[in-house]
Amino acid sequence: MNLCLIGSYKAYMDKMKQEIIRLKLSDMPLPDVQISGLPIFLPGWVWLAGAGPGDPGLLTLHAVNAMQQADVIIHDALVSEDILSIAGVDTEIFYAGKRGGKPSMKQADITDSLVHHAKNGKKVLRLKGGDPFVFGRGGEEVERLVEEKISFRLIPGVTSGIAGPEYAGIPVTHRDVNHAVSFVTGHLAGSGKTELLDWESISKATPVIVVYMAMKKIDIIAEKLMQAGRSPEEPVAIITQATTPQQQVLTTTLRMAASEAKNAGLEPPSIIVFGAVASYAERLTWFGSA
Repeated sequence: MNLCLIGSYKAYMDKMKQEIIRLKLSDMPLPDVQISGLPIFLPGWVWLAGAGPGDPGLLTLHAVNAMQQADVIIHDALVSEDILSIAGVDTEIFYAGKRGGKPSMKQADITDSLVHHAKNGKKVLRLKGGDPFVFGRGGEEVERLVEEKISFRLIPGVTSGIAGPEYAGIPVTHRDVNHAVSFVTGHLAGSGKTELLDWESISKATPVIVVYMAMKKIDIIAEKLMQAGRSPEEPVAIITQATTPQQQVLTTTLRMAASEAKNAGLEPPSIIVFGAVASYAERLTWFGSA
């Protein structure tokens, strides 16, 4: 496997250490699954695939098939080394991670690199953590491919907003609790004069709210939800490093969420569940308990 750097990206990469989610490799080999109907990756195409939230077992067969055929893989920060090890031995791998508050490659440069490699006749795989179209900017990248008349394929992935809670024993919907759930991104909460999300409407819309990228804004979000009328004693679950051996789960209340997360030293990446289903984490815990 040939590990490479995008040219314009090298200076910044020299200044920071690549952050990845490291999984503990098992002795179990990747199953040799033979299945008909998987597509052939043609030169000049770009496939956008979701790598899931971290656990290699949550990759789809389509994603594995893509990784083993790709000439070039351009991947996000939260795609682990263990997942990348599935790539073919001659595959060029480019890191294009974006982490909040840290030096990151510009989105336009990432999209340019997809176009560049595709127009050079490469089979290009854009590998994203979770799902490409769930807070992953996949839509923006595909729009550019359409403009450039580059053929593409989309491969959905398991999103962390569902898998993270499930690995924590939390059903995001439960017949006794809620028949609706909201999925929102929290990284821009309180970042401007005009709030981008209507937290009052979100608060009233569904009993359960699952928030991506919210660790650094949990105090602001909790305050806005309480101002909108949600109980300070409402259960909250904070899940970090979801689906990996480093997964941590903190169950708390809306009032105490920010202070307890800080005291516990929790760090992104995280998924935060607001609502009564969060209390199921203590009863239905399973991952890492064996």
